[in-house]
Amino acid sequence: MKNSLWKVMTYLIVIVIGVLIALPNALPEKTLAGWPNWLPHERASLGLDLRGGSHLVLEVDRPSLENEWLQTLTQESRTSLREAGIDFRSVQRQGGSVAVTITDPARRDAARDELAKLGSGVPTGIGAGASELDVSLRGNDTVLLRPSEAGVTYRMSNAVEQSLEIIRQRVDQVGVAEPTIQRIGGDRVLVQLPGEQDPSNLRALLGSTAKMSFHLLGREGEPGITMIADEEGRNYPVQDRVLLSGDRLTDARVSFEQNTNQPVVSFRFDQAGATRFAQITRENVGNPFAIVLDGKVLSAPVIREPITGGSGQISGDFSVANANTLAALLRAGALPAKLTVIEERTVGADLGGDAIERGILSGLIGFALVVGFIIVLYGSWGILAVVALALNVILTFAGLTMVGATLTLPGIAGIVLGIGLAVDANVLINERIREETRKGRGAYAAIDQGFAKAYSTIIDSNVTALIATVLLFWFGSGPVRGFAVTMGLGIAISMFTAVAVVRVAMIAIVRRRKMKVINIRPLVAIGLIRDGTKIDFMKARMFGIGISAFLSISSIILFITPGLNYGVDFKGGIQLEVSTREPADLARFRSGIEGLGLGEVALQEFGDRNHILMRLERQPGPETAQTEAVEKLRSEIVKIDPTAKVERTEVVGPKVSGELAIAGITSVVLASLAMLIYIWVRFEWPFAVGAIATLVLDVTKTVGFFALTGLDFNLTAIAALLTLVGYSVNDKVVVYDRMRENMRLYKSMPFRDLINLSINETLARSLYTSATAFLAMVPMAIWGGSAVESFAVPMVFGIFIAASSSVFIAAPILLFLGDWRAKRQKQQQLAPATASE
Repeated sequence: MKNSLWKVMTYLIVIVIGVLIALPNALPEKTLAGWPNWLPHERASLGLDLRGGSHLVLEVDRPSLENEWLQTLTQESRTSLREAGIDFRSVQRQGGSVAVTITDPARRDAARDELAKLGSGVPTGIGAGASELDVSLRGNDTVLLRPSEAGVTYRMSNAVEQSLEIIRQRVDQVGVAEPTIQRIGGDRVLVQLPGEQDPSNLRALLGSTAKMSFHLLGREGEPGITMIADEEGRNYPVQDRVLLSGDRLTDARVSFEQNTNQPVVSFRFDQAGATRFAQITRENVGNPFAIVLDGKVLSAPVIREPITGGSGQISGDFSVANANTLAALLRAGALPAKLTVIEERTVGADLGGDAIERGILSGLIGFALVVGFIIVLYGSWGILAVVALALNVILTFAGLTMVGATLTLPGIAGIVLGIGLAVDANVLINERIREETRKGRGAYAAIDQGFAKAYSTIIDSNVTALIATVLLFWFGSGPVRGFAVTMGLGIAISMFTAVAVVRVAMIAIVRRRKMKVINIRPLVAIGLIRDGTKIDFMKARMFGIGISAFLSISSIILFITPGLNYGVDFKGGIQLEVSTREPADLARFRSGIEGLGLGEVALQEFGDRNHILMRLERQPGPETAQTEAVEKLRSEIVKIDPTAKVERTEVVGPKVSGELAIAGITSVVLASLAMLIYIWVRFEWPFAVGAIATLVLDVTKTVGFFALTGLDFNLTAIAALLTLVGYSVNDKVVVYDRMRENMRLYKSMPFRDLINLSINETLARSLYTSATAFLAMVPMAIWGGSAVESFAVPMVFGIFIAASSSVFIAAPILLFLGDWRAKRQKQQQLAPATASE
C-alpha cells in the first residue's frame, strides 16, 4: 500500500499533458494567438450543429454512368471493328447493352474476340480479375456487349475518386474555409462546409456534372438532331456531333458587358482547343452555334466572324451568383459522372451559436448538481471524487483534440452523461470501502479490499456500456457518432481518473494524516440509505412484474397506435426549422405551403411561438425531387413572412432513410446480443437470460414513452435506446456481481434470501448512481434544445426504468428460472461419488 515514485510521476505527467492539450479549448482566440509556439494550439473541431454550415451526401448516379458508358461503347465498337477490317451492318443500343450485327456471319467469332478487348480487367489486388464487359452471342451474326457488375462497381469507384479532387477544386474556387470532403463507401462523397451557405448554390456547385460541349445547330427533324432546351424553355435543334468539348478549357472568369453591365462568363482554351475553335468558327461564319452544359443550352449565338484568339464568352440571363458558380464549375472541370444529393442538412450560424450556449449551460448545471450530490453523500472524501470527475472532463477534451474528433451537441450530451456514469466507479469504490470499514478493517486494508472488490464490477459495467458505444459509432452517422466518441472516451478515461488516480490520492491522504481507520461519512448527518437495510424485495416481485407487464403491453399498443413520430431520418422527406420576428401565424403558413402542391404538410410550434417546425412528406420521383422542393419552400416562406428565417434544413432521400432505419434496428439488436454473450461468459446462463429479458422490457417501455409523448424518433432516439441498453445492463451487472460473490460466501443460504441480501447490499450504489445520472441529464433535457431533445428526455425516463427493473424484474426472473444453484451444487457433490465408483 505504498505509492511508488514512478507511478505518481507517470500519473502527474499524463494529467499535466492532458491539461495542456485541453487548455486551448477554453482560451479565447486573442489569448491563444499569443500562446508560446512550443505549447499545444489545436482545438477540438466543432460540428456543424454547433458552428453552422451544410452537410451533403452525394451519390454517383449509376444509370447516368451506365448510359454514358454505353454511348462511348457504341462509338468504340464501330472504331474497333473498322480498324480490324470487320464489316458490320449496325451497332446500336438495345436496353442496357450494345448489339453489334456482323455482315459476314463467318466472322462473328473474330468480331467477338475483337470487341472483348474493349473491356479491360478489373483489378483485384493481385492482378486483373473479371472483365468490365459481359460479351455474348445472339443468333449467327450478332454480338452483345453488356457492362458487367464488376465493371460498373469499378467504374463507380473510380468516378468517386476523381470526383473527390474535382469537388475540392470547386469548393476552393468559391473560397470556403476548412471544408471536409471524404469518401463514404463505394459510391458516395460526404461534403461538410462550415459557415453560412446557400444550399441552392451548393447543390448547383456540387451536383452539376459541368460537361460542356460546342455544337452546330441544324433543322428539326433532320438525322442526328436532338432538341435541347435552355433555362427559359426555348428548344434548339442541336447536332449530336460534338465539335469541341469543355475539357479544352484552361480558365473561366466572370466579367460584365460594357453596354448592358450584365454578368457574362469569359473562357479561354488551351493551344489545341484554340486551334480547333478558330477552325470551327472560320468554317461556320453566319451559322448558329450552341454551347451546351449538362444537357441544357447555355447560349446559342450566330458566328459573326472567325474567333482566333482562343477565347470567348457565354452570355445569358445570369445573376452574379449564377455566373460565379458557372465559372467555378468550368475552371474545376467536369465530373466523371453525375452526382445526386441524397442527404442534406443545413444549420444556420445563429442556431449553432445558440446550441453552444445551451450545451455549455446545461452541461455546467448538470456538473454542478452531480458535484453537490457527491459532496452530500461522502463529505470531504466526495471532494476527491469531484476532482476525479473534473479530470475526466478535461482529459476527455484532450482526447477529442488528440484524435481530431468533432464535438457535436449530442457529443456534449455524451460528456454530461459520461460524468453521471463516471460517478458510478467512485460510488462503487466508496461504498465498498465503507463496508470493509464496518467489518473492522484498518484504513489501508479497507482501501485495498474496497478497490479490489469494486474493480471487477467496474470492468463489467464499463464493458457493457462500451459495447453499446462501439455499435453506436459503427452504425451511427454525423452528430450521433460524435456522441459515441465522447461517451467512449469518457468511459475509458474514467478507469484512469476514478480508479488509478483516486487510489493513489487516497493512499497518500491516509499516509499523510496517519489514519488508522478511514471513515467515509455523508455531509448530512442522516444518509439517504441506512446501512444494513433488510427489505424483502422478493415479497413484492409479483407486483413489480405485473406493473412491468402492464406498462410493456401498453407500450406495444402505443407503438401500434398511434405509433411513433418518425423523424426525417427514418421516413425521408423534408424538415425545416423556421424562426420569425413576431409570433408565427401557423394558419397562414399552412395555407401558403399547401398551395405548392408538395403533399401533406405538418406544422407545429417549436419551443416558443416564434419558432415553427415544418415537415413535408417524402416527394415522389427520384432523389432530386426532395432537394428541388426545398427551393419552393424557402421562396414561399419569405413570401408569407419577410422576417422569417430558415434556421435548420434536413433533406433525406428515401434511399438514405431506409438505410438509416435498418442500421438503427440492427445496432439495437446487435448490442443486446453482444451483452447477452458477455454476461453469459462472465456469469452463467440464468443471469444472461434475466438481463436480456429485463432489457427487452426496458426498451419496450422507452419506445412506448416515445409514442406517448410524440417525441421525434430519429437517429438521436436510437442513440438514447443504445445508451439505455448499456446503462440498463450496467445496473444489472452490479447486482449480479454481488450475487455471484455471495453465492461463494453463503453456499447454504436459500436463493431467495441471497437475492434479497445482494439487492440490499447494492441498494445504495444503485440509487446513488441513478440519482447522479438523472441529475446530469435533467438540465440537458430542460435546456439542451431540439438537437438533443430526443436523447435527453427519454434518457431521464429510462434511468428511472432501468433502476427499478434491476430490483423488481431482473432478480425475480432469476428466482423464477429455478434454484439452479442448488442443482449445480448437487451435481458437484454427485460427481466425486460417480468418479469413485
